[in-house]
Amino acid sequence: MAIDVERLYDRRADNRWDRTCVGDVLERLTWSRPDRVALTGWAGAYATPEFERLTYRQANEVVNRVANGLLSAGLQRGDRVLLVCENSVEAYVFKLGVAKAGMVNVPLNPALAPDVMTQLIDLVEPRFSIVDAELWAGVAPAFEESGLRPDVTIGIGGGPVATSASFPDFLAGQPADEPDTVVHGDDIWEILFTSGTTALPKGVMLSHSYAHMAAYSFALSLTRGVAIEADLVQCSFLPVIYHVADQILSLPAFLAGGRLVIGRRPSPDEMAAAIEREQVTAMWGGSPQLVKALAASMEAQSGTDRSSLRVLVYGWGAVEPGVLATLESRCGPDFTLVGIFGQTEAISCHRFWPSAERSKYEAAGSSVNYVGIPNPLLASTVLDFDGSDLLGTPGVPGEAVYRSPAVTAGYYRDLSATEEAFRYGWFHSGDSCVVDEDGLRIMVDRYKDIIKSGGENVSSIRVEAMLHEHPEVTKAAVIGLPHERWGEAVTAVVVRTPGAAVTEQELVDWARSRLAGFETPKAVLFADALPETVGGKVLKYKLRQAMADLYEAGASDPAASGSR
Repeated sequence: MAIDVERLYDRRADNRWDRTCVGDVLERLTWSRPDRVALTGWAGAYATPEFERLTYRQANEVVNRVANGLLSAGLQRGDRVLLVCENSVEAYVFKLGVAKAGMVNVPLNPALAPDVMTQLIDLVEPRFSIVDAELWAGVAPAFEESGLRPDVTIGIGGGPVATSASFPDFLAGQPADEPDTVVHGDDIWEILFTSGTTALPKGVMLSHSYAHMAAYSFALSLTRGVAIEADLVQCSFLPVIYHVADQILSLPAFLAGGRLVIGRRPSPDEMAAAIEREQVTAMWGGSPQLVKALAASMEAQSGTDRSSLRVLVYGWGAVEPGVLATLESRCGPDFTLVGIFGQTEAISCHRFWPSAERSKYEAAGSSVNYVGIPNPLLASTVLDFDGSDLLGTPGVPGEAVYRSPAVTAGYYRDLSATEEAFRYGWFHSGDSCVVDEDGLRIMVDRYKDIIKSGGENVSSIRVEAMLHEHPEVTKAAVIGLPHERWGEAVTAVVVRTPGAAVTEQELVDWARSRLAGFETPKAVLFADALPETVGGKVLKYKLRQAMADLYEAGASDPAASGSR
């Protein structure tokens, strides 16, 4: 082995022990805490009993077997490996094995439409694939259209798909030794796809260095309130397989020397139970609506101990002050709520600490979505459409833009979209923000979701926040629909709480008492559910498509076009 002691730049770490590789995050701890539990699977998030709890030593051996299995199958550095899996211990360690082998994970949301999934498979040209047994029936058409068959099946919900190996059989016979691979920090370890709310999802290229920088920056926030960083017990029931939460809401557990608890799918009752049983210290709470449901579950389960929970992370909206009060009463004085604002392409994030901005937070309620300030790893400002900086102009909306080591390397095989996203030397988020007099950022809306009604700009997020405060509203989505008089009419689609009987007029009156006239919905329609991404973002383009003619002549009474 040659060691270079001459060059002071253009150096690359080819040695396994000093490289930056996501696949190595478990191996590092085998030298200090090998027999400490690294991964815990909640019921339903593992296929076989031995994967319920894995120590650092055991988990690293599984990761090595995955990596060696891929290498023995003939895969090479940079080859793409497709995953169509929900949360499980098996899927998680498989991803780390792909990374350690020097290959690229391509996890797909199983809920994607078959034609979209087919296009994404064709784009990345995978050499290997793994699926959950319970998902196979739904994704088989996309695989068949692409001429692809799964190589490995995770046995949750069934046995191996024909021609594929079970996960244990794939591991059998593979050595647990560290594979001899070359990985550089700027190599891409994962391609995650955007939500695709307006067009075909784009493949976001994320490097090993991106993951480490983002994860370490979040470890600083997630370890608040614990005696030492290794006491971190991080938990997610939201996706960490095909969502960017894997970078910041799973990997910090290992970089801190703590433990990760994985739940299969989000369930407020199970999340609350996991906090008590596993003594969870930090949890990914997701949307304000899920946080509210979690708080309600905690309140309903009186007599249980949630005092271990020190940090709860949320995003995509404002958590109501009353919800925070409930959480504080159940979790104790050391509890901290933190809001984050970022995206797959730039997940270092703004942070907002309601307890540090108590007066502003409580005065705003859920009507103002404070997202705080950029964390120290993130340079971020607000730009006007012509690239001029609005940071020194409080109250004027512009686009949040980013520079950071934790920013995407680009969109896979899409140069034009990449160049557009990085215009003026900043990554453009697509999120509209304003800056207040103290420098706090306030999210206004996604640019594409701002409604232009009667010459006024309406933030759909603001109207939604007001509707979410109503006790009989579970979820609300607000969109603009073509209207002869208003240009776009503010329109709400609402999911009522079970058994609720609130009417359209009651919700319109509720909104009118809290909003300006131009912000008040012109119509409220009721639905059983809203089309959503994996992260809980509503696919508003689907609502716009479905109700595009709601206000057309001859259909001026929206009651003719939907449930009121």
